[in-house]
Amino acid sequence: MKEDAQKQAHDLVGKLKLKELMAQLRHDAPAIERLGIPSYNWWNEGLHGSARSGTATVFPQAIGLASLFDPEFLFTIAETISIEQRAKYNLYSKEGDRDIYKGLTVWSPNVNIFRDPRWGRGQETYGEDPYLTSVLAVAFIRGLQGEGKVLRTASCVKHLAAHSGPEPIRHSFNAQVSAKDLEETYLPAFKAAVTEADVDAVMGAYSALNGEPCCGSFTLIEKVLRQKWGFSGMYISDCWAIRDFHLNHKVTRTEEESAALALKAGCDLNCGCEYQALEKAYQKKLITREDLKRAARRVFTTRFRLGLFDKQTEYDTLGLESLDSEQHADYAYEAARRSLVLLKNDHLLPLDVKKLSKIAIIGPNADSTRALWGNYHGTSSRYTTILKGLRDHLQGRAQILYGEGSSLTKERVERLAKEDDRLAEAVFLAKASDVVLLCLGLDESVEGEMHDDGNGGWAGDKKDLLLPLCQRKLLKAVASTGKPVIVLLLSGGALDPQIEAYPNVKALIQGWYPGQAGGRAVADLLFGQYSPSAVLPITFYKADATLPPFTDYSLEGRTYRYVPHDQVLFPFGFGLSYASFSYALEEPEIQGDKSVLVTARVRNTSSVDSRHVVQLYLSGECPDLPPHPVLAGFASLFLPAGQELTHTFLLKEAQFTAVNQEGQRYAVKGRFHLSFGGSQGDELSQRLGAAPVSHTTFIR
Repeated sequence: MKEDAQKQAHDLVGKLKLKELMAQLRHDAPAIERLGIPSYNWWNEGLHGSARSGTATVFPQAIGLASLFDPEFLFTIAETISIEQRAKYNLYSKEGDRDIYKGLTVWSPNVNIFRDPRWGRGQETYGEDPYLTSVLAVAFIRGLQGEGKVLRTASCVKHLAAHSGPEPIRHSFNAQVSAKDLEETYLPAFKAAVTEADVDAVMGAYSALNGEPCCGSFTLIEKVLRQKWGFSGMYISDCWAIRDFHLNHKVTRTEEESAALALKAGCDLNCGCEYQALEKAYQKKLITREDLKRAARRVFTTRFRLGLFDKQTEYDTLGLESLDSEQHADYAYEAARRSLVLLKNDHLLPLDVKKLSKIAIIGPNADSTRALWGNYHGTSSRYTTILKGLRDHLQGRAQILYGEGSSLTKERVERLAKEDDRLAEAVFLAKASDVVLLCLGLDESVEGEMHDDGNGGWAGDKKDLLLPLCQRKLLKAVASTGKPVIVLLLSGGALDPQIEAYPNVKALIQGWYPGQAGGRAVADLLFGQYSPSAVLPITFYKADATLPPFTDYSLEGRTYRYVPHDQVLFPFGFGLSYASFSYALEEPEIQGDKSVLVTARVRNTSSVDSRHVVQLYLSGECPDLPPHPVLAGFASLFLPAGQELTHTFLLKEAQFTAVNQEGQRYAVKGRFHLSFGGSQGDELSQRLGAAPVSHTTFIR
């Protein structure tokens, strides 16, 4: 199928005139009426729902989806996103609307490694672990692209490579990354996207990598992507990134030189307007017609793979019934429930409504729709805020007392009022209640992508891991009442709410940006309608942790594989449940192809039905391996009360390799250690409430 599309593209490109070739390499490609080619806008978003083109199902933000540790369900979610995107394309096209965000080339997923908790765009990723990110990326890409005769949508994985802040200097920043860190951490998810998922396109980063702008890097595009990994698809620039070559990176002098560098390096499609300079570059003999044709062939291959020139495809009947449907809403609800991570529970949850007469719901995120979104979001028709979710759930069985408590970030809510103008209300509401749900955190207006030509808001990175000052005051004031407090954090990354100073803060929930059904999911968790199962895909650091400089891309001191344990607040892979579990590992079996079969058993030792994320960690005796055990397998399993399940992990030969300082990967032999359970099995996880894990060693 792909080969047929490539041949069709080759034939069509041979008919294009010079200026037509150039124009087709921009994200807003114009129509070519003489050949019956309609206009097409390549820029479309689908990070956690069909985005920016009207009503759509809004799932939890990507980092929340990562906390499910469930590639099968993530495949279903991506499939749902692509169905809605294809339905929108069909409907909009019939109305002659081929504008931005209404096409079939979805610029998602973001598989950059969330290496630093301050990075505002870390919420778009699947966390800090290259193995977890790789497995989830492959599932998401396959869900987007489908398994039909043509692609349902075409996925573009981003941003190659080693891109994770700081946001304000991304247009000029040069990430200096060692060969070891590049091979071990920053590239594996991109490789998996290409070699396992056959991703259609790859997008480059704004920044430079070791001196080469990523959207014009011969090393990344030609040597790594095309020669080493065999990628034959399309390479896309990030939006207006090519002008950074001459304005910021200073590797070229003019726009035509920048356009020529990108095209020559293998950047086929320009998001932005820099490829308008291709004509001048051609006149100056900086590029050839063959350079243009090579890029155009890749661009048109995607359009043929999508069936855009077919008389009909299997997806043409998708329409209104496929948008915002009840089934899709159920998926969003289930995803929200399974994304909430219970980090602390001092015998308070689940709440018994029969023992409550009044519950106070306080905080700037309590009735905030924006706090459900996350960046790159669509528009839902059925948002349920935290306040609404509890009102709907309780339906008069207990009185709800609501107060905003504070602004999200400012010192007052009302412009003319004195500082901390809502604290007194929060205090008297808390005093009158039996229990307080304190809804704190951030939203996409203060945590996310920095403002530039490609997006309309200003957010960016966090300067530290503390709650905004106004919220810290609110927490202190509410906790001072002595009433039992549950803290719900809505954020795209790690925060330290510093609740250890308040013994009556009995529970802590990390809610991420939970999507359209966030309020329903939170209410269900609080009152025990399900047992929480999500675990952290990132490390939560202490607020006073000594983080490496944000601009330092070394992994030393970062992520669970390299961080000193005394810097950690909540570990990667940690999350509590209302159920309890026990674990057992059988003797690993070495297969003929040098892979290792690991059989493990998990038992629900409680009277509570519960889903549970089981995790397998591997370590070996080799100085080039990370100092801490690494995630080698995981599964999200549903276990009825008292039931036992057996799960088999197949560890591939590549998982028994190390990377030396020169970036060379080699096989490791000798003794290996495995641990299996509901956490890393580290001392902190168990001190926080995780059950003991099962261990075994073997020689390979």
